[in-house]
Amino acid sequence: MKLDVFNIAGKKTGEIELSDVFTAEYNEALIHQVVVAQLANRRQGTHAALTRTEVRGGGAKPYRQKGTGRARQGSIVAPNYVGGGVVFAKKPRDFSQKINKTMKRAAFVSALSQKLRQNEVKIVDKFELAEPKTKLVAGAVKALGLNGRALVVLDDFNEGVLRASANIPTVGVTESRQLSVYEIVATKNLIITVDALKKIEEAAL
Repeated sequence: MKLDVFNIAGKKTGEIELSDVFTAEYNEALIHQVVVAQLANRRQGTHAALTRTEVRGGGAKPYRQKGTGRARQGSIVAPNYVGGGVVFAKKPRDFSQKINKTMKRAAFVSALSQKLRQNEVKIVDKFELAEPKTKLVAGAVKALGLNGRALVVLDDFNEGVLRASANIPTVGVTESRQLSVYEIVATKNLIITVDALKKIEEAAL
């Protein structure tokens, strides 16, 4: 498979040949399983609330059982009171799911191969800015003819590109080693530098 290589001005500068690893079949079930696991692993699971036994106070009956005309109550920490305990209160837990390396790699290659088949991947020779300006990133995305959310995949950390794209809600930046299956399927377009693509290819083999 050969892909055109562009510069950030949108002009073709050459071609790059990809290995057969990026011709994998689309496995929706596997991709879904890996994405669900990755999202679950992001959850901190630190939410917590108090049950009625954990709320301080409420030891004395608020008023007598009969004769008041009101509904009987035994404690002011009951769930029906403001400030009372929570029924089936959430407690800290681990949401993580285990995905082995073979499944993760297969899902990654499958998702990226589908992106390539759908022509939603743009390869650029490099993504470097003369200065960290938002308009330069916006201009590059427009010059490449992309509509919808775009994710710039770099081979290494670039603070200038990261700062310049921070104010554009439809543009994200990541490194090749941090690119996940979720980011691939959740983003309409991928802008990948040649060096980043080589690192992705090496990791996928």
